[in-house]
Amino acid sequence: MSKKVIRLPNMYEVVILLALFLVIMTTSIIMFDIQLQLSLFIVWFIMIGMGLYLGHAYNELQSALGDGIHKGIEAIFIIIAVGALIGTWIAAGIVPSIIYYGMAIIHPSIFLLATLIICSITSLATGTSFGTVGTAGIAMMAIGLSFNIPAPLVAGAIISGAYFGDKLSPLSDMTVLTASLSKVDIMDHIKSMLHVSIPSYIIASVLFLIVGFQYGGDESNLAIVEENMAAIQEVFHISWYMLIPMMVVIVLLMMRKPAVPSIAFGALLGVIWSWLFQKNNFITSLKASFDGVSLDTGNEFMDLLLSRGGISSMIEVVLFMLLALGLGGLLDKIGVMQVLQNKMSLWVKESTGRLTVSTIGTAFFGNLFGSAGYVSLITGSKMTEQNYDRLNVDRRVLSRNTETGGTLTAAMVPWGDNGIYMAAMLGVSTFAYLPFMWFAFISIIISIIYGYTGKFVWRTDNYNKKK
Repeated sequence: MSKKVIRLPNMYEVVILLALFLVIMTTSIIMFDIQLQLSLFIVWFIMIGMGLYLGHAYNELQSALGDGIHKGIEAIFIIIAVGALIGTWIAAGIVPSIIYYGMAIIHPSIFLLATLIICSITSLATGTSFGTVGTAGIAMMAIGLSFNIPAPLVAGAIISGAYFGDKLSPLSDMTVLTASLSKVDIMDHIKSMLHVSIPSYIIASVLFLIVGFQYGGDESNLAIVEENMAAIQEVFHISWYMLIPMMVVIVLLMMRKPAVPSIAFGALLGVIWSWLFQKNNFITSLKASFDGVSLDTGNEFMDLLLSRGGISSMIEVVLFMLLALGLGGLLDKIGVMQVLQNKMSLWVKESTGRLTVSTIGTAFFGNLFGSAGYVSLITGSKMTEQNYDRLNVDRRVLSRNTETGGTLTAAMVPWGDNGIYMAAMLGVSTFAYLPFMWFAFISIIISIIYGYTGKFVWRTDNYNKKK
């Protein structure tokens, strides 16, 4: 018997396949209210069916699912650890203390700018947007709601700050991965991104400051803040030393200690602090790492914002990430990435502007169809790197454009791992906070302007020799 020939999908098949994916995912959200996990599971078998049609063996496709999951497994471990940390830090009064002091020192008129800066510093120091949103982000969301600032706007400031820091931190796994995939030194990669990130950050800061002034003049806001501060003090013991576990975790991550054990150690400190300072039973404190905290104080602010956390709250997110990572492995295996790469090369021609757009677009493609941040970095870098070499454009530009199109757009996709996580942590849907991701949108615009004008688009020595 002759062996079945394996072929690549043609462009028509790729378009139909991806269009079908989009239809399933968007209708699940907008029309039928079907869980995204179920939708992705259905898409798995559509992709497997296409793979079988193209000549692949089922065992090979199943292995591709496993390979995709394996590549992103660390992110899943981090999410589990963050879930435990949030639960114990709320029970210990750590998160309530952050909220209390934040309400005491931040005026409503500058709150959005302060949120952007605080989340930027936290993410830059720790190298994790997930950890930043799960700790400082939750606290700033609570303070913002206490100031009567719209939740989507607060979420936009939190996410903008978290991804600014994540993108520029040498501790970030996404930053390290992008530099590695692009074959660029990590510090050269960060220096390259500064040319886009700094002006984008300044513009976003001004926008958040201007908009924030609209919410700073209502004296009733301050009365609500005082009421909520009093409610926090009634339930939790508030003191400066409640912030020590947070400082410890930040220092560990700044020392480049592995993220998972560092965050898990922070959760353990939360258990100890809950037992020592909140006078909770030790076993009850320990259980908060899995079950989280459920408050029933009669204060809507307290009960809504601080009834959360625990590993159990992350189970749906973890399941979604497993399905999303597996899908990324399938897309790569059946050749969708390769077909698009070939078409992209024909479109780019000799234009550095088109080169920039193609990198940002293919990175976003990884988030849109691969449903995972790490997939976006692979698609952005590997589907366009040959064009950078052909046009003698320095790979620092490749790494910068990959992060812009991949990392910064990861939270824009409702069915992506980042989008699911951000919505779950902040209690705001992806479509609601999307218009306020100003730092991401401005960075994309500036990157494209650089591409078409040639500004900060460096050439290799081969280009200079040809000239």
